[in-house]
Amino acid sequence: MSQDNLISRRSLLLSVPALAIAAAAGKPHVGSQLNAFRITDPNTLMGAFASLKQIGFEGFEAPYRVLESQFEHPEEMARRLKDTGLTFFAIHIWLPSYDEQTQLAPWDLIKKVADGGAALGAQRLILSGGSTPDPASLARKAEALNRVGVYCRQASLRLAYHNHLPEAEKDCAQLEGLLQATQSDLFHLVPDVGHVFRAGVNFAGFFTKHYARIDGMHLRDAKKGAEVPLGQGDYDFAPLAAAVQKTEWAGWLMTEEERLNGDKPGEAALRPARETIRRVFGV
Repeated sequence: MSQDNLISRRSLLLSVPALAIAAAAGKPHVGSQLNAFRITDPNTLMGAFASLKQIGFEGFEAPYRVLESQFEHPEEMARRLKDTGLTFFAIHIWLPSYDEQTQLAPWDLIKKVADGGAALGAQRLILSGGSTPDPASLARKAEALNRVGVYCRQASLRLAYHNHLPEAEKDCAQLEGLLQATQSDLFHLVPDVGHVFRAGVNFAGFFTKHYARIDGMHLRDAKKGAEVPLGQGDYDFAPLAAAVQKTEWAGWLMTEEERLNGDKPGEAALRPARETIRRVFGV
């Protein structure tokens, strides 16, 4: 099969509605962010992958800064990533601050990371962004996200969005607004369930309503406000697990074991997190 045909086939598969994919597959996959590891060079990166495989994860999500140095000459790293046997779920752009007009990363950075991530084998580009509490700012962000979605589709990537606490408040009003104002074939979500729980939202209800546009979920836990390994905190994941089972959703459950204080707990947090997902979600 020619390279052009491979790209066309991949583009076709990526365009299939998530609902159809979920109905066909029937159960979620389990992955992890790399943020739990202290990665300083390719050797520590490969060590993180070895840990994920040994613990029982199927895939990973990488912050773009971990792989940015490989964008200019991606061939060797793409081979090494493929050889891990892990699915490259997504490359993620998070910034301390965002463009004032779009509340997203600058366009040039988005293109750079989309192109680099695609060359390295990523399936998705995940964007974080700033809060858009008023209709005008939300409309500007939605317009920008549609533009990014078109660019990602041309690069054989899916586009997804990761929320923070303000976007989950008021029953996920900002996420609801983005879903309504964006094209369903261009824009999906990877919600941060920890932020949603902190906002007091019935996330099982939100998930049941929108699961066809949810590609994955970032799972984290806290006890009395302090971050702890998944399953050792106050959050009740049972209603969400029941909704996942009922809908036969086949997206990705992604552990998010980074710490706001900069700690990198690594396997000490990822092992109990993986066991919690197995016990609660049955995968």
